[in-house]
Amino acid sequence: MTVLLCSNINLTNLQSLLNRYGMTLETVDDNKPIPGSFWQPPEAGLVGNTLFIRLDTPVHSALHETCHYICMDDERRKNLDTNAGGDYQEEDSVCYLQILLSDYITEMNQKRMLNDMDEWGYSFRLGSAQMWFEQDAEDAFEWLVKNKIITSTNQATWNIRKH
Repeated sequence: MTVLLCSNINLTNLQSLLNRYGMTLETVDDNKPIPGSFWQPPEAGLVGNTLFIRLDTPVHSALHETCHYICMDDERRKNLDTNAGGDYQEEDSVCYLQILLSDYITEMNQKRMLNDMDEWGYSFRLGSAQMWFEQDAEDAFEWLVKNKIITSTNQATWNIRKH
């Protein structure tokens, strides 16, 4: 199985999702460096409020970096260039949120996201993204609710973290 790439989705849906968080999308030409890519191409990059992708960027990477932007505090966000930083609790919350937001990309959904995360090598204590999400992610859920990023019913609020 191969992971879903940005070339396989309608990028208008990704841009619409980003718009809700005050972000923009920039597509980089094939074989060019991706600005702000921490792990290097084809991984997505972040500089300020701009998400950089190529068509060979995995959708899970684009959503993961988007969720870093959403979950970081204002101070880190205003100086954002490549390294999103954050602690383990925030990283878990980023993973949780990318799973929720995957339903807003028509070609991607939570099941596909969970499979792609496993395929790419995300590692979770229980052995799979799905098992983590269903059985061990209470702390990520609570962090997202506390920071008003999602509701207690697992719905996006379309807010970014403020502090």
